[in-house]
Amino acid sequence: MADSSFDVVSKIDRQEVDNALNQAAKELSQRYDFRGTHTKIDWSGDETIVITSDTEERTEAALEVFKEKLIRRDISLKAFDAGEPASSGKGYRLSGTLVQGIDSEKAKKITKAIRDEGPKGVKALIQGDELRVSSKKRDDLQEVISLLKGKDFEIALQFVNYR
Repeated sequence: MADSSFDVVSKIDRQEVDNALNQAAKELSQRYDFRGTHTKIDWSGDETIVITSDTEERTEAALEVFKEKLIRRDISLKAFDAGEPASSGKGYRLSGTLVQGIDSEKAKKITKAIRDEGPKGVKALIQGDELRVSSKKRDDLQEVISLLKGKDFEIALQFVNYR
C-alpha cells in the first residue's frame, strides 16, 4: 500500500480578501462615526493594504472594521500583518501586508514539532513554501493535523491534498 499524505500550506484567497476590503470600504463610507474623517482603505500593490484617515483613532477603528470583515470571510488574522499608524502630512496612514507561504525558518519549526511530538513513521518534507507530510497510516496523519492545529506557529496553516 502506498503512503498517504497531505500538504501544509499558508495561502489566502485573494478574492475573499478583496471582498472583505470592499465591504470594509463600503461600511467606512456609510458609518456615521467615520463621516468627515476622510477615512479610506485601499490596495497598494499586490500584497499591501493602506488605511488613511485624519486621526490615529479613526485609522485604528478602520483597521478593526477590516479585521472584522476578514474574520467573517474565514480568513485568519495571522495572514494579515498590520503596522502601526504613522503620521503622514495632514493625516495618518497605516500599512498592512498579506502573509502567504511558509518561510524556511517556520517550516523547520513545523517539521521539528512533527518529528518530536508526532507519531513515529511520519515524514515531513519541505517543498518550497509548503510542506508534504506522509505516513503509511492515515490515522497518524490525522494526529499530525490535530497536533499542528493545537500549536501556534504565527502563520495561518491550511491542510490540502489529503490522500
